[in-house]
Amino acid sequence: MRKISNVYGICFIASIGGGLFGFDISSMSGVLGTQAYIRYFDNPLGYKQGGISAAMPAGSFAGSASSSFIADRFSRRTCLQIACIIWTIGAIIQAASINVGMLVAGRVIAGFSVGMASSMVPVYQSEIAPKEIRGRVVSLQQWAITWGILIQYFIQYGSSFVCGGAHNPDQCTSAFRIPWAVQIFPAVILFALLFFCPYSPRWLASQDRWEEAKQVLADLHGNGDLNNAKVAAEYIEIEEAIRFEREQQTTSWQDLMAPKIRKRVLLGIAIQAWSQLTGMNVLMYYIVYVFQGAGVTDPLLPASIQYVINVLLTLPAILFIDKIGRRPLLLAGSFFMMTFLFITGSVQAVYGEPNNDPESATTWVMVDHETQARVVIACSYLFVATFATTWGPCSWTYPAEIFPMRVRAKAVSLSTMSNWLWNCVLAFAVPPLLRSINWKMYFIFASFNGAALIHMFFTAEETKGRTLEEMDDVFAGSWWKAWKKKDTSSRLDRQIAEIKGVAEHDEHTPSKATQ
Repeated sequence: MRKISNVYGICFIASIGGGLFGFDISSMSGVLGTQAYIRYFDNPLGYKQGGISAAMPAGSFAGSASSSFIADRFSRRTCLQIACIIWTIGAIIQAASINVGMLVAGRVIAGFSVGMASSMVPVYQSEIAPKEIRGRVVSLQQWAITWGILIQYFIQYGSSFVCGGAHNPDQCTSAFRIPWAVQIFPAVILFALLFFCPYSPRWLASQDRWEEAKQVLADLHGNGDLNNAKVAAEYIEIEEAIRFEREQQTTSWQDLMAPKIRKRVLLGIAIQAWSQLTGMNVLMYYIVYVFQGAGVTDPLLPASIQYVINVLLTLPAILFIDKIGRRPLLLAGSFFMMTFLFITGSVQAVYGEPNNDPESATTWVMVDHETQARVVIACSYLFVATFATTWGPCSWTYPAEIFPMRVRAKAVSLSTMSNWLWNCVLAFAVPPLLRSINWKMYFIFASFNGAALIHMFFTAEETKGRTLEEMDDVFAGSWWKAWKKKDTSSRLDRQIAEIKGVAEHDEHTPSKATQ
């Protein structure tokens, strides 16, 4: 079977796995305000709704934990195809749900798939891509997530008009069954297209399938030319890295706690945790509740604008992440998100008032304060725009590129487990938080962003322009001096120049036969 050799094409196909994540994130937000969902599932509020939402990230936590075993044994590509099968089963169960228990089961199963895909998509992309565009193509995962969120939300928004509309007390269950069933299609498409994608050359090398690894490198980075200088240099780097790792005579699990790796493991775990603690998924899951608290009577349409912003503003990050670098984006993102959340919380505190309606998801609302409500809405949009251009793509790119081959799948799996652990906690905790501490919740997440800013300033090294095999050099030295200037030249570039120099010398040196 003929394989696709264009790096952008391969990484775009793989990023559909991120689209599954996006579909699942917004699989609740668009139905929360429909009478069909409220009536059929007995108006779940507080911890009950939190449990339904948290079922997906709980399953994702388990899926992330299992992904490294499957990916190391059967390949990154096969791991993604297995995830597609599991996702399809979960989507079918959700669409057929007849009670909360069945819905939760479907979301757990679909979440297991998302955990596998979210761990292995960036690993596969980073191992396929050349260093010059690695950040760009791994960021396609985040862009696919935003597209999945947007597409699913508008499918839900359109479905909310069936059977008399979202406010009809007798609205039929098609309002939520249709969008949950549609989730099957991206998984089927991804499963089929992955057959046309190559195995990761680094995974092939780790399995001692050296000839295949070199051919894939040539197809991806040298237009099929096995003698291309860049292909030869990359092959040498991968070969030396794997030989060195095998000489260490340790297992990859032991290596996770080795002094040179431990710092990166903790950093990867922290970055994925901070990406959740920024508060972004609070707005993804519960933007309807946030806008209701701001006094918006019909929040479904204005809420959809943030999903459009999320898609559009991820694109600049994809284009410039390899020029600007990861570190500046992480620092700027934390600062601005912190600022917007503090403004939102302050406006809510000053102009809001208690809401005594026991059937409402929010206990603190702004009434007859249209100008202030616009400020809350604007800050929500600006917050989403900031996340989309900074932490969104960086939180997937960074952990996927900082680990050596022998621990990459397991370390990224561990990092992604951190993402899903906090995702689960927040999905479960936010509905009751909105009912108990209301506006103070924004201050909590603003403080998390401030803590992330300090942490990244001291520990997040810049990785742009360096190969995966050079990360030991990048992270050499003290763990808290990331803010100091360091040499950013790539060893691979020097290797390529050396190989070209030798080739040119051989070409211009006359042989003994001609002398």
